[in-house]
Amino acid sequence: MIVSLTIIRYRKAMVPFALLAMAIHRLPLWLQKDCTFWKLLGSGRNGTFDLNPDWQQWGLMAVWNDRETFDEFDKSGFVAKWWDMFATERWTILLEPLQSHGKWDGKSPFGSPNITGHTGLVAVLTRATIRLNKLKGFWSNVGGVANIMASAPGYITSFGIGEAPVYRQATFSIWKSVEDVKAFAYASKEHADVIKKTRDENWYSEELFARFKPVVSFGTINGKNPLENLI
Repeated sequence: MIVSLTIIRYRKAMVPFALLAMAIHRLPLWLQKDCTFWKLLGSGRNGTFDLNPDWQQWGLMAVWNDRETFDEFDKSGFVAKWWDMFATERWTILLEPLQSHGKWDGKSPFGSPNITGHTGLVAVLTRATIRLNKLKGFWSNVGGVANIMASAPGYITSFGIGEAPVYRQATFSIWKSVEDVKAFAYASKEHADVIKKTRDENWYSEELFARFKPVVSFGTINGKNPLENLI
């Protein structure tokens, strides 16, 4: 299994094609052989859960049976050719699942790995469907987390991604080590308080937390490869 996350940026004039892609790309992805799970994603502006969409930035997360299948898709698939034609930038990271807990649309897309002892770079996906009657509590508490995360030791980069505005949100972040992730998650009072409220107030109807080993990173986003010389 190999997991891909591709972040795509469009020029402002091409935003209509980005919106159109959210509908058109569903069919070729549904027909894609050996792709066991995929999600077309919008993007927030601040690198984490965000109410402010970035209409120029979009994403695709997918799970592939093997690297060869992904490579074929990335070089000659309909979706990739669309990006080549209409997008200005494209960055992809390939990942191997280390741990995964929870569900995404009732599925366990990354299996149930529990690989411990990993050293080096680690990527983290936190994804949730927020209960509609909990939206106010959620959004009133998570606003400051992005700024705290961006200044946390070991933080490299992050992307706010989501399937739907407001209530289906995810954060994908990359860190220098698992220890840095744990320090941010539990040693930061602000983030620890949000985690506690998540449980106490039952914000989510579904959630998933996964860690990955970054395998390769290529392309650029905002003019650079975020993991250049790090993998």
